[in-house]
Parts: sequence; structure tokens; C-alpha cells
Amino acid sequence: MAQRIKGQEVEVLFIIDGAVQDSIVDVRSFEMAAKLETKEEGYLGEKTNRYDEIFSGIRGRMELHFESEDVFGVFQSIIDRAKRRTPGTQVNIKATLNFPNGERPRVLISDAFFGEIPINFGSRADYGTIGLDFQASDFKVI
Repeated sequence: MAQRIKGQEVEVLFIIDGAVQDSIVDVRSFEMAAKLETKEEGYLGEKTNRYDEIFSGIRGRMELHFESEDVFGVFQSIIDRAKRRTPGTQVNIKATLNFPNGERPRVLISDAFFGEIPINFGSRADYGTIGLDFQASDFKVI
């Protein structure tokens, strides 16, 4: 019987300009989605519409906890690129899925771009969380 994969078998890493940011490991949640648009067109003499789709890249969201100031270095790299201080900076995201049967596909999101980076402390007892929304042109599974 095949076993489904759970979050405990998923590892998410940031890679900035080829350097793995291995101190940022407290990923609470990770989501990515292919952005597709459907097109619909109706033609005279036909009884139903025709459909097509357009691939528009990917989007994603993740939530992190943090246990050191290293995460602010990642933020600074993203902000510096956005301010054009270091326009060549490339931020990649790699998610490794460790299936119980031994398969280990890796999803590589190349050259991710980010929106707001909120940091939240919900209450005295809550861990600090960081939300990251990202978009990229494409991804590949290796």
C-alpha cells in the first residue's frame, strides 16, 4: 500500500546567488500553484464553445518561524534587489519531497520575486511568523 507524503517529509530551502541559506529551516507551511488562465471562444455554426489555456507562471506562499537574525539577511537581499542596489541577485526556492518509497523529487523555483514581507507576533505566547508571497516565471522538477 502506497503511503501519502506529509509535511514532515518536505524540506524547503532558499538559495541566494548559489548559496544555500541553511539557517532558515523553520518553514511552517508551503504552497505553490501553477497560474493558468482559460480562454473561451464561441464560433458560428458550432454547438459548444472551444477552450484553451495560457500558462502565466507560478505563485506561492510560505510561512516561517525564525530562530536567528539570519532571516533578515535574506530579506535584505530581496529588498536590495527590489531597490536595484544589487539587480543581479537571484533567489531560488527548492522543495525536496521525501516520499516513503524512497523517491525524492526536487521542485526548483528559479528566480522568485516577492511581495510584502509581514512579520507578526500574534500574542505573548505565539511564535513570531513571517509570511512570504512569491511569484516566478516557471519551475522544474529534478
